[in-house]
Amino acid sequence: MSQITVFELSAKAAKYIKENQLSPERVTRGISAIIYNDAIETIPIHDATILQTSFKLRNMLNDFIDCLILSSAMNRSEAVITEDNEIQCLKKTTEFNNLVADLNPGFKILRLTEII
Repeated sequence: MSQITVFELSAKAAKYIKENQLSPERVTRGISAIIYNDAIETIPIHDATILQTSFKLRNMLNDFIDCLILSSAMNRSEAVITEDNEIQCLKKTTEFNNLVADLNPGFKILRLTEII
């Protein structure tokens, strides 16, 4: 998991805390459970390979945070699970498919419904 994903989780949680839908303690416990789980690798966003791929993805995506998350997945895993429509649409582009072919030919962008 990219470090930036932890940031996004925290930001989203802050919204729910402000709306009194979650407690700060619950969010802190949840994020700690992810960070300190030995089965989950936290990928630094300053990794050179991650950054280089992110810069290429920036030509295809509007949100640089999404570029970092997708780059981390492309460089370190077999798939990313996302409901983000802009990322899902990348599957149809030649530029993205060429990048995947060069970097990680088996990589897939999936929706949660595709794996359940």
